[in-house]
Amino acid sequence: MTKQYASIVISDTHTPNALPILKGSIGPDAIDVRALLGQQNLLTYDPGFRSTASCDSAITYIDGDAGQLLYRGYAIEELATHCDFSQVAHLLMYGELPAPEQQSAFQRNLNEYNLLHDQVLSFYHGFRRDAHPMAVMVGVVGALSAFYQDSQDYSLDEDQHKAAIRLVAKMPAIAAASYTYSIGRPIRHPDNNLDYASNFLQMMFGRPSEPYHVDPVLARAIELIFILHADHEQNASTSTVRMAASSGANPFACIASGIATLWGPAHGGANEAVLNMLEEIGSPDRIPEVVRRAKDKKDPFRLMGFGHRVYKNYDPRAVLIRDTTRQVLAHLGMENSPLMATALELERVALEDEYFIEKKLYPNVDFYSGIMLRAMGFPNRMFTAVFAVARTVGWVSHWLELKRTGHGIDRPRQLYTGSTLRHLDK
Repeated sequence: MTKQYASIVISDTHTPNALPILKGSIGPDAIDVRALLGQQNLLTYDPGFRSTASCDSAITYIDGDAGQLLYRGYAIEELATHCDFSQVAHLLMYGELPAPEQQSAFQRNLNEYNLLHDQVLSFYHGFRRDAHPMAVMVGVVGALSAFYQDSQDYSLDEDQHKAAIRLVAKMPAIAAASYTYSIGRPIRHPDNNLDYASNFLQMMFGRPSEPYHVDPVLARAIELIFILHADHEQNASTSTVRMAASSGANPFACIASGIATLWGPAHGGANEAVLNMLEEIGSPDRIPEVVRRAKDKKDPFRLMGFGHRVYKNYDPRAVLIRDTTRQVLAHLGMENSPLMATALELERVALEDEYFIEKKLYPNVDFYSGIMLRAMGFPNRMFTAVFAVARTVGWVSHWLELKRTGHGIDRPRQLYTGSTLRHLDK
């Protein structure tokens, strides 16, 4: 069969079969292909949807070439430096940074809904103690769908926002309980005298019958991680949440689907993989060998924490994480950390190597975050759970947006490559 090609002609002249071009506020324009099947009996083919705009959204924008990340138009560097997590959560969910009275009301709502129902707490005893925290979180968050029968008309704004607040408010307790249960320590309740990040730390590391004294340096560090991971456009887990939500599924089930997707090692587990790689390298003197192996296409070794599906420049979050990791290590008396020394030297060598420069492989947000979380006392298996706590804000923001501007149920098509019509032998 002769291979055929379709030429794309960009024109200001409207013709009967022309496809309109949609313009966003910034970033690439998009060809509206919805009429293509009816007009030409053709589908577009884009495995992984990497060149497809699956929706329009006003929440997050990434310019991968410039290394820019915007939440509702604000640069991530400014938000991470000047805002706390509750302000960023309000911005993502409702479109604007809160005025003081709005922030107070938002915090009161989080405090009102952050407790876990006693029946929910009993679910933890149904899991093995060595269960992965993400397995526990998928189950517990999904089970929340069976609760709150008084406010499940999700066509109503009030019930939508109550569900969104409940998810953001409860997620730190759900994640922390998955850890304390696994080590045989009593599950701790939230303390409404503390901010969001500090509360998470006391639920994670507080001990029975002992007051927990929040270390402000560590609280600010975990808050930074929450802010930097709060949303990242149409990634795999967010797209999963939106697809589930397009069917009208319960919001708790939608977020559980996002947690399940985030659990994948190619998505939320990357910082753990970086840490494992740094431990395998062991010391800076082995870096030349590692870089050589990374450039050898026949060698199965892969350099973790470099490059990104979207960014073709330095991930802006990586700079913030690197600097904060240094502060945390110095604060904890761990400034001579072999892991950090290896990471810094690996970054230096890679960024001076023509191979990495040509391929635009820069450190991403996962390169340093695992070092910081490990120094703060988080076990490796909790890294992705921390990510899930942060990303819940982004997930519910997209869920709320879809409820307002949804396009009906998602239904991707396929390029069928199986057998044509066959008949049974008789």
